[in-house]
Amino acid sequence: MRWDVAGWAAVALLLFAAETMAPGAFMLWMGFAAVVVFLGVLVVPGIPLLAQVAAFVVLSFVSIQIYRTWFRGAGRQSDKPLLNRRAEQLVGTVALLDQPIAGGRGRVKIDDAFWMVEGPDLPVGTQVRVVAVNGMTLKVQEA
Repeated sequence: MRWDVAGWAAVALLLFAAETMAPGAFMLWMGFAAVVVFLGVLVVPGIPLLAQVAAFVVLSFVSIQIYRTWFRGAGRQSDKPLLNRRAEQLVGTVALLDQPIAGGRGRVKIDDAFWMVEGPDLPVGTQVRVVAVNGMTLKVQEA
């Protein structure tokens, strides 16, 4: 029995098994690299161990880069892209200023939450429209 052939087959199977236990596609592509080295060692006996390991490292790097470039963002698009992006959902909302905008900063109450706002100086009670978001701060203008 050739231990190098069996060893690379075992490495490939272990990487595939690890991928099923901790999905993320990283180990899957390393498993593909191990399969290529396995096939190379099977077809061409006598490849030095250092060359086998070097081939595995290079193929792992290349296969992971292929995954990151062509396959990573290929999932289906969400039908609710703003889900869990509460501040961005508020763009276009009209609200009354709860605190005046002074020095470019103020506060509004939307539903049951207070939000910091940035915009031109305006007095309390002025209707403002949310036009953009910067982190958790709403950018507003007079409605």
